[in-house]
Amino acid sequence: MEFWLLIGIVVVFFYIIKKNKISSKQKSPSNRLSSENDISVTITTNNRVVEKSNDDDDLATFNISYGYEEEKSKNKTAGKWIKPDESITINGQLFTKGNFYFGGQLNSLDGYGTEASLVDDSLKIEHQLSNYENESLGYWPKFISLTPKGRGAFLNWLSGNRSDPDTPLGYVFIYFYGIERRITVDSIKQTVDDAEFKSLFTEILRLKSIYGSSRSFSNYATRLLELMCLLRPKVVSHPELEKSPQRDSLLFKHRLATTVSEGTPVPAELALAWIRFYPDYNLKKPARRCDHEFSRMFEQRYTKKYGNGVIVKPNKTRLKIEYYPASSSLRGVSFPQQDLPDPSNLKGPVNKLIALADECTTELEAYSRYLAKPNTSRTDIEAVLLLPDDLSDLGAELGLGEFKKWADDAISTKKGLVDVEEFWTYTKSPLPSKINKKEAELIQNLAQKAGYGIAPDTRYHHAKTSADGKLVLFPEGHGKYFEPSKAYSEVGMALRLGAMVAAIDSHVDQAELNLLTQLIDHSTNLSPTEKQSLHAYLVWRFNTPSNITGLKARLETLGKTEKAAVSRILVGVAMADGKIDPEEIKQLEKLYTLLGLDKALVTGDIHGMSSSKGGMQSSSSPSETTSSALTSFQLDENILAIHESETKDVQSMLGAIFVEDESTGESDDSSDDSFNIEEEAGIDKQHYALFESLIRKDKWSRDEVESLCGDLGLMVGGALETINDWSFDKVDAAVLEDDGDAIYVDQEIVAEIEG
Repeated sequence: MEFWLLIGIVVVFFYIIKKNKISSKQKSPSNRLSSENDISVTITTNNRVVEKSNDDDDLATFNISYGYEEEKSKNKTAGKWIKPDESITINGQLFTKGNFYFGGQLNSLDGYGTEASLVDDSLKIEHQLSNYENESLGYWPKFISLTPKGRGAFLNWLSGNRSDPDTPLGYVFIYFYGIERRITVDSIKQTVDDAEFKSLFTEILRLKSIYGSSRSFSNYATRLLELMCLLRPKVVSHPELEKSPQRDSLLFKHRLATTVSEGTPVPAELALAWIRFYPDYNLKKPARRCDHEFSRMFEQRYTKKYGNGVIVKPNKTRLKIEYYPASSSLRGVSFPQQDLPDPSNLKGPVNKLIALADECTTELEAYSRYLAKPNTSRTDIEAVLLLPDDLSDLGAELGLGEFKKWADDAISTKKGLVDVEEFWTYTKSPLPSKINKKEAELIQNLAQKAGYGIAPDTRYHHAKTSADGKLVLFPEGHGKYFEPSKAYSEVGMALRLGAMVAAIDSHVDQAELNLLTQLIDHSTNLSPTEKQSLHAYLVWRFNTPSNITGLKARLETLGKTEKAAVSRILVGVAMADGKIDPEEIKQLEKLYTLLGLDKALVTGDIHGMSSSKGGMQSSSSPSETTSSALTSFQLDENILAIHESETKDVQSMLGAIFVEDESTGESDDSSDDSFNIEEEAGIDKQHYALFESLIRKDKWSRDEVESLCGDLGLMVGGALETINDWSFDKVDAAVLEDDGDAIYVDQEIVAEIEG
């Protein structure tokens, strides 16, 4: 049924054609009907008119044209090239810059129609401003096909500086067509000298800089520039064209072909160009958005992996240089070919490059996402810190250079000791009122990105600084894969205790410093990086007010042997300067009390340690002994060094007590509080220990709190109520909130309690 319906429609159609006697005299190239009864089919191609005519009334007439018909020129003068230094007057206008064809006779390369760029002054020309345009400016415009006003507008632009960015692009293309013909036809015939060739190259670059916002014009200009580099490589060159080739890049294909043909390695920048060129691979968004960073990273990793580059075996496919002109007058242009392989589409070597490109892209994702946010910049410290480590040199260019200079000076002149406030200026953001986790991480990351370590580092030293406190920088830092050893944690906590004792009299004697320094240097279980980190930590401890936040509850869990070992370290540090002041004894007594030891043991321990080493003469009474110790005690060098045999048990004990709880990852130390070792009033030891555990983070699951309470022999409900009652007594507010599923800690109330 459908078949017969189709046959019927065709029959009716031809009947109508025959009935209306279609005219064969239609000559207009327009698409409009010439009369009510005429049917005209117009097809356009390459700016030439092709007419199919027949007087038989049974046939339709086909007029094949594009845009406007070429006006018949009466000018029999052969077209010639006007050089840049020639002057000529056309229609009353003076032209001094040349670079166009002038005359009446210059055919297209394929013999159909007139050269598109030929300026013919015998045609009708009406003066018009250069921004004028009409429908005669088609996709392939020709001077001869423009309307008189269109020609006037083009000549107006041509007589000026040819730099108005608002000029209709069709006029720019007509001018470009002439230069294109000069290169692809005349220069091949060796009628263009090197000086003019180079000036034309410069002129194309100039045009591209003005009108390159048009992708079409930019692509055609780039292709012609590449061709010129191939035709006369000793005269013109443009490295940037090789670095970012288009999909049909002539220059890239020729360079790759030459490299492979010669058997030389493909260098990094050519490998990167290959990735950009390869038609079956598209760079992902991070690589496109961060083009400069991606390029540097790719080239660095390529060089690291392949050295001078991969060597590609020549393939059988031969290279063919094909140029697709912008001008419709240059169809069929061809060039001499070299016998070279064409490896540009080989999958094997490109797959290796794609894998490398994908690696780089993945590592740039975080950096790219940051730059995608509004009001961000590559110089933002947040952006710099997100750069992959491979781009550390780029980070220095983007803002770390001044920081590195400042840090190096601090390390060489002040042992790395700096104010937090001064350090923070390099983050280019306001100084916060308090250094919390986020701020501490920014400090650590900035130092690490610049190639330094920082003390205190919350990840390793389990302490944090304050906004008005100090930091210590040290070169090279901990390294990306640093994992502190057990000995590192043990010695670190011993340094903390020792620094507390050494600072009791508000003065650190060199002998006290030497003792703690030797504790680091004499340890055979510490790596060089760990020793450097601990030395920086010790400097920070000696320049920061001491505190016992998070320390008390843990000390109370020690056994008698461990408490005795800790007390020995404390007394040893106190005696290191060769004298014991009454104030030091008083503070040691408080520390003994904190340890759960009888403070009356202090005097005996001082006497025992000194007399056992022969460093102090005994007297007839304890009081005389103490008095003697205060005035004449001289510590033997053997006492200054904590022997490995004596500290083995001590270090093991310290590791069990003071290593930070891995489940929280939070610092148990704060430098915001002054040194205070008085007993907390109004709450028992178990509940205070629970309080100190809970304040490490803002939210706990009920299971976590039940576990903590279980370790201390407490019931959750009663323990939380006891702590809140104590909190009300101290600051008239509850510090804990229990919603049934989780327990929340009010850190502002914690600050009031501890303040």
